[in-house]
Amino acid sequence: MTQGAGRGSDVWHGAGVTGSGLVSWGATGLGATGSGATGSGAMGDAEPRPDGYTPTQRDLPVIGAAPAAPTPTLVDTPSPAADGEQGPLYVVGDVHGYLDELRTALLNQGLIDTGDHWIAGNARLWFLGDFTDRGPDGIGVIDLVMQLSAEAAAAGGYCKALMGNHELLLIGAKRFGDTPVGSGAGTASFQAAWLLNGGQRSDMERLQEHHVQWMSRLDAMALADDHLLVHSDTTAYLEYGDTITDVNDAVTEALTHHDADETWDLFRKFTKRFAFRDDAGATAARELLDTYGGRRVVHGHSPIPYLLGEVGSEDGEDDAPQVHGPHVYADSLAVAMDGGVTMAGKLLVSRLPLPA
Repeated sequence: MTQGAGRGSDVWHGAGVTGSGLVSWGATGLGATGSGATGSGAMGDAEPRPDGYTPTQRDLPVIGAAPAAPTPTLVDTPSPAADGEQGPLYVVGDVHGYLDELRTALLNQGLIDTGDHWIAGNARLWFLGDFTDRGPDGIGVIDLVMQLSAEAAAAGGYCKALMGNHELLLIGAKRFGDTPVGSGAGTASFQAAWLLNGGQRSDMERLQEHHVQWMSRLDAMALADDHLLVHSDTTAYLEYGDTITDVNDAVTEALTHHDADETWDLFRKFTKRFAFRDDAGATAARELLDTYGGRRVVHGHSPIPYLLGEVGSEDGEDDAPQVHGPHVYADSLAVAMDGGVTMAGKLLVSRLPLPA
């Protein structure tokens, strides 16, 4: 396997896209309940019942026999099919807290109304991750995605989301704060990395436990209509399993351990980028497709201006890049969906498959 592809330098906010290795810094400071069987348990006619007698129902649960099943979250809740038909498929690139731009993009695609409610029926919508950091309202973005997940499911469609590296970063900052982790370039902490990569204190102040639980149970990858959906343009997914289910289970399991170093390792690997950009890019994309299925990899993470070599940072100091839509590259095996909204580019919401 091309294990080295997409595992070059980690790219940090303000560090440029050709930095050598991690930036070094010091540590800083709908519930569903089963109905159960309700058999009558009626007594035979030969044995008369006393006045006021009610026969015991069969198969009642035994108190204390087993723990109650956990209440499923929106991640667990299956989407009801609308007459067995699947609606059109849409994907959303990195949002990074730009809630107003997200609303406008979803409205323009006919997915929501002016009140931010789902109006797309059985349409299918995938977010490719990175909801927070750099922009002004990451928690508002998460709240909207969670709301649309419920509304879309009720309408016969779905709205789902993938785990991005910034979800891992925010989870880590919330859980571990200034706890030191080994970064390979010295001692680091999630708190320091989060702030360095655009963490917004207003997001942390509004972040609640249900947000953390929702993020920590997001899938890392998915297959939809022959499109392999991932957040990062890296082959690091191959380290976590040979099937989509294995990868998703491995990432979810790792986050249940609440271990700072293990979470850091996930974050570090999913921060890698550019696996599909250079001469070996088509080979790397094909390796993912051969392993997990699909005909095209669709990803976020690396802004399209980076892939085109138009800008060198996300600090907003360069001229605004011109992004008109998704970028198809790597012998047409990869589609980039991060339009660079953080650098005055464009927040992309696109229907798949893309027009020929």
